[in-house]
Amino acid sequence: MKKLQKKINYQFKDLSLLKLALTHCSMGKNNNERLEFLGDSILGVIISKELYQRFPNIDEGKLSRLRSHLVRDQTLTQLSAGLELSNSLILGFGELKSGGYRRESIQADAIEAIFGAVLLDSNFETTSTVVLDLFEMLLNNISPDDSLKDPKTQLQEYLQKYGNVLPKYELTDTIGKDHNAIFTINCLLKDQNLQVSQSAKSIKKAEQSCAQTLLKKLKES
Repeated sequence: MKKLQKKINYQFKDLSLLKLALTHCSMGKNNNERLEFLGDSILGVIISKELYQRFPNIDEGKLSRLRSHLVRDQTLTQLSAGLELSNSLILGFGELKSGGYRRESIQADAIEAIFGAVLLDSNFETTSTVVLDLFEMLLNNISPDDSLKDPKTQLQEYLQKYGNVLPKYELTDTIGKDHNAIFTINCLLKDQNLQVSQSAKSIKKAEQSCAQTLLKKLKES
């Protein structure tokens, strides 16, 4: 935890908050889901404010697309890799055995939970500094002129370009209820005989994750 605090440039007064932020729901009721809820919200506000100030001449729709691009799971997973967050995650035996520390959704949830923990341990201004320091390179490299199409749209356009059948998404499993539910989506590319399954806390996120994985496979083949 000392290394992690150094990487995010923040020292916790209450270290138990950081420990909780790193604790996956597979460890039981005392987990990071509530902190993740808080962190997800505060991240959206901080990034929205920064984009609003950086780009005073672009409309609401483009601001929303820029924000979505910056706070998506894939981006958060990239940040998690830089922090070596997988080494600090606290997982139950089943998740540990199945390689849960490598799972994008778990890493993304944990980094959001850390933002929530920083907010509870300090204040909005300090949390904003932590977030913007981590996102500095991403913010400096983003442009309103970038093509920010989501993975599902990119996959559809890629397949249409070559006259292929469009992907078929199917909900195959739901674990848990309400805000704790985990959805598993299977995506099939008939012409390529490729299919993948991905799980996430929303059907949309699981579908996007499937599309992202399939795009990578198609471009590598």
